Amino acid sequence: MTPSVTTHASPLLLSLLLLVSIPTVFLLVPRLIPPKTLPAIPDADESDDLALFRRAILSSSTSAAKPATSSFFHRRPTPKVAFLFLTNSDIVFSPLWEKYFHGHRQLFNIYVHADPSSILDLPLTPTFRGRFVPAKATQRASPTLISAARRLLATALLDDPSNQFFALLSQSCIPLHPFPTMYNALLSDNAGPHGRHRSFIEIKDKDWVLHDRYYARGDEVMLPEVPYDRFRSGSQFFVLTRRHAILVVRDMRLWKKFKLPCLIERKDSCYPEEHYFPTLLDMQDPDGCTKYSLTRVNWTDQVEGHPHTYRPGEVSARLIRELRKSNATFSYMFARKFAPECLEPLMQIADSVILRD
Repeated sequence: MTPSVTTHASPLLLSLLLLVSIPTVFLLVPRLIPPKTLPAIPDADESDDLALFRRAILSSSTSAAKPATSSFFHRRPTPKVAFLFLTNSDIVFSPLWEKYFHGHRQLFNIYVHADPSSILDLPLTPTFRGRFVPAKATQRASPTLISAARRLLATALLDDPSNQFFALLSQSCIPLHPFPTMYNALLSDNAGPHGRHRSFIEIKDKDWVLHDRYYARGDEVMLPEVPYDRFRSGSQFFVLTRRHAILVVRDMRLWKKFKLPCLIERKDSCYPEEHYFPTLLDMQDPDGCTKYSLTRVNWTDQVEGHPHTYRPGEVSARLIRELRKSNATFSYMFARKFAPECLEPLMQIADSVILRD
């Protein structure tokens, strides 16, 4: 008679299998389940941007191919400054900017990127009407702020070949000098390679925030494109030359790293807009950058990543003169961050202080 075959594993065998499987699970689960991250940029937004960037690059290449020599009938156009306002609320200080821009229409253009969820209640002043670009959603701790700045740069490149400088500002920024002072400062700086104009962008390689922010997306996510020793920090607000604006909208190599969302557990270290631009330009053309910004900001009493916000009681001629002071070649030309309620006291000193050197 044939002996019966046991169909049940022994308790000892089950215990051994369980002991072997537990370490395997711990090793495989992190690889199979992706880490939890903040929201990524939607694919549709990325596709729209890439199409815009290609048009801007093609247009700039076509313009660059034209003869640079001027004749009696075809003079080289006067350089313009493109003012790029990145905002999520009303441009409260537009009356002050109107005074600033008055009489210089041929020397500047304005472009505004307003978050689609923004509620704009105030009527637009003349200079800002019709200057809004197609916008996408933006939020803190997200590469969407980089995308918005690149969108503004690309639009300005496409719009007017005379745009030679690109100043990124926010709705909380104000001017500190008259327009001619700023314009002459940009044009007079030719200390870059081959006597070229430089970009005014802050670039820091020694900053206590670098470590945590470099690893905000994961331990080795930035490699190999961005080694830790090439990672830089700096102000979100800059003035780029045209060649650097083209470099930014053309970039895909570093962007594929910086567009990755940060880990939720490291969201407090996620400020990609303060690292992408200085890292890219320091890698590509360090001698073509001043490594300092023309926009003054006060970080002495920051709150949750926000700098000091100036209130109406702080606005005075003395404050403006203090904000202008700089350790760099040029004094500061802009400042942030001012509360909306500061408009009235700022307008009171606009003609006598802000727009007078």
